[in-house]
Amino acid sequence: MTHLMKWWSRAAAVVTGAVLALVVPAHAWAASNGVADLAVEAARRRSRGGFGVFGFFGLLCCLFVVGAVVLAIVLISRNRKRR
Repeated sequence: MTHLMKWWSRAAAVVTGAVLALVVPAHAWAASNGVADLAVEAARRRSRGGFGVFGFFGLLCCLFVVGAVVLAIVLISRNRKRR
């Protein structure tokens, strides 16, 4: 059980670090230069059908980030076992 708790705390630290390093500055930038108003207007004018090109790129970006986090966790756990 201790091993699971250590792994969970490390995973939570990685996710928290990623959120603080990536999402918070991007949100602050978007809120400060009028992009929020542009996003609201784009959401109102968005067509209702189809997944769209940006949806595909968003999916790829999300998969890349999730894969990078999983890879980081695997590499960290493998390096700790060798010691």
